[in-house]
Amino acid sequence: QVQPVESGGGVVQAGGSLRLSCPASRRTFTGYAVGWFRQPPGKQREFLAAISWTDGSTYYADSVKGRFTISRDSVKSTVDLQMNSLKPEDTAVYYCNTGTRKYEGSWHGFSPWGQGTQVTVSS
Repeated sequence: QVQPVESGGGVVQAGGSLRLSCPASRRTFTGYAVGWFRQPPGKQREFLAAISWTDGSTYYADSVKGRFTISRDSVKSTVDLQMNSLKPEDTAVYYCNTGTRKYEGSWHGFSPWGQGTQVTVSS
């Protein structure tokens, strides 16, 4: 199993934008989505968004709906997360997971986790 290598993190001022990218060519489970999660300092990892690799259906957490957009590039085999109107509370390590699915009412990542990419939003 291969851990993803997320990219695109950095430091941005509040109100700014960042675009994260996740290589998704080696997906572990057929039929699972590719998802983005984040872990703020001192908190648990939380689901943000997911996209079905087969039909492109998208799913979002309420906290990011309207600000974040998940998309897939079938040619490059990547799943990107466009983040707009960033807030200081968006500061976290962001992870993607290529084996994401909804289980017992909440979204989980079932593939190996990578190191994540740090996003810091300054006020």
